[in-house]
Amino acid sequence: MNRRDALKKTAWLMGASVATPALLTQWQACQNVARPGWQPLILNNTQARTISALVDTILPATDTPGALDLNVDVFIDLVIKELMPAEAQENMLAEIDAFDARAQEALGTAFAEMDTDQRHEILTQEEEAAGTYNPNIWGGTIGEQQPVGFYREIKSLTLWGYFTSEHIGKEVLVYDPIPGEQIGCIPVSEVGNSWSL
Repeated sequence: MNRRDALKKTAWLMGASVATPALLTQWQACQNVARPGWQPLILNNTQARTISALVDTILPATDTPGALDLNVDVFIDLVIKELMPAEAQENMLAEIDAFDARAQEALGTAFAEMDTDQRHEILTQEEEAAGTYNPNIWGGTIGEQQPVGFYREIKSLTLWGYFTSEHIGKEVLVYDPIPGEQIGCIPVSEVGNSWSL
């Protein structure tokens, strides 16, 4: 990554941090979107189906809701439209198309049309080919971050959308909007679930 790309990425991240409160308000509204009536903001219908299939494969429903149950695909569409500059939007849309083309080349059908085993096969290949994010210390990346690729970015957005959803924050993770008394020494077994922010 050259200096210009690094500055663009830094500016994009700074813009994302400033826009986050407004985005989270919109994200809460996204969670109430009726699935059959969803009209993507920037994705075309094929891209929307691909993203929906991706988030459903990354975080399927189990004893907790899956990513589709929480409209994480709607969130990703919103993030692409509201937080990414025009060039990054174009790149992301092209990457979605390229991902679907790789899936069709590998198994002869669109990713959204594949069964669960086929999707897992494609995502295993994508995971192996993807880069990784550098470690962070106090919000600063260690070393020069190399591109991580489409799959890793979508996986990161999926996790972001999922764990910032109201349902997960209140029903799955421990949620305490106004911390009560400070209890300094309790057994870890009494802590329970991990805490949401």
